[in-house]
Amino acid sequence: MPTMQPRSHQGPGASAQMDLFIGLDAVMAAYSNGAEVSNEAMYERVRQTSGIEADQWEQRAPVGRAGASRCLAERRARWHQQTLRDLGIIERVPGKRGVWRLVAGKDMALTPAPAGVALLAYSTRLGLALWSDCAMLQRVDEPVALCVTSPPYPLRQPRAYGNPTAQEFSDFITVALEPVVRTLLPGGSIALNLSNDIFEPGSPARSLYLERLTIALHERLGLQLMDRLVWHNPSKPPGPMQWASRTRQQLNVGYEPVLWFTNDPQACFADNRRVLQPHSDRHARFVAMGGHQHERSHSDGAYRKRPGAYGKPTAGKIPKNVLPFAHQSQEAMKSRQKVRAASLPVHGAPFPLGLAKFLVQFLSRPGDLVLDIFSGWNTTGLACELTGRRWLSFEKHAQYAAGGSFRFESFEGFERGFELQAST
Repeated sequence: MPTMQPRSHQGPGASAQMDLFIGLDAVMAAYSNGAEVSNEAMYERVRQTSGIEADQWEQRAPVGRAGASRCLAERRARWHQQTLRDLGIIERVPGKRGVWRLVAGKDMALTPAPAGVALLAYSTRLGLALWSDCAMLQRVDEPVALCVTSPPYPLRQPRAYGNPTAQEFSDFITVALEPVVRTLLPGGSIALNLSNDIFEPGSPARSLYLERLTIALHERLGLQLMDRLVWHNPSKPPGPMQWASRTRQQLNVGYEPVLWFTNDPQACFADNRRVLQPHSDRHARFVAMGGHQHERSHSDGAYRKRPGAYGKPTAGKIPKNVLPFAHQSQEAMKSRQKVRAASLPVHGAPFPLGLAKFLVQFLSRPGDLVLDIFSGWNTTGLACELTGRRWLSFEKHAQYAAGGSFRFESFEGFERGFELQAST
């Protein structure tokens, strides 16, 4: 397996905590889209990826013989930056001070599964993780209740795992989902986490690839659109840099869409009672007082409130279709530490566990089989373990499949199918 060894660092002033969270992979991810990246932008992206709070990041300490005050986090990030330079992965942009970019054709190597091969990466009592292309789903006959997945976004500059273009995306997804639809239970669902921030070449106008995909899934596979859920990500890094920060024609992004489809809307077994949220203290007091006390009319009579309305206690609040989930979590940070310790690459686009749990609970029932065909570190499978669903995942790249196993070691029946050892 290809490996990347950072230079040993013996310099004074390095914080053990910063060494733990700021890894070479986090700095590499800051340059992974191929764009030109200033040092300031790199620092912010690394901070977001590493899950470090802003006040912790800004901590300073005396460094060197002169005892000059330096930001330890930025110092650590720059050290990894120079390691990437020494390895020929990134280069300075000529004529631009403090701006770097990925060297053309350079990235961390990944090992794709051979065509027609499916190997067990790991398993638990509830699920199986396969190192395999999702095309091998053709061989699965078990009925599937739900597919939750985050396919590769159609980025202009591919990540390490590659991706289709915006023009190829509809064909790519419909081919991948065809065997899913074949095994989907009547009333089952497919939830696709996608990007809204794909732009027409050289233009601040957004691509219509999402609209083309929605129509293609309906016309080619017979799927019905149930909703365009909004995943609000409060920790999403600033961007798009070109159109928001430079030309100022766009706003910074704050959400990604989750397209929710079903093969039978009338039979769909999604149930919002499985994801009810606690009422606020104010609402609880309102109910205790008997609800509305007087009859009211709003919007020219379109909405009427009668005495006693909303006065009966309920099990919880029905969530809105705007879903706020932070990208970072303690579980994700611990997973990254374990993956780094095994000399495996950290996935550059992990799916948030909170969002995966919500979708699994809302769209499937306990005991159902849930599928992820682009599983990465298998957040969907982890959500299933935590909510009592069976799961099956496909991951094309061996390093990501092996890295995901560390998230499942504590679950009943855990076994590894293979382990990857870093070469020297």
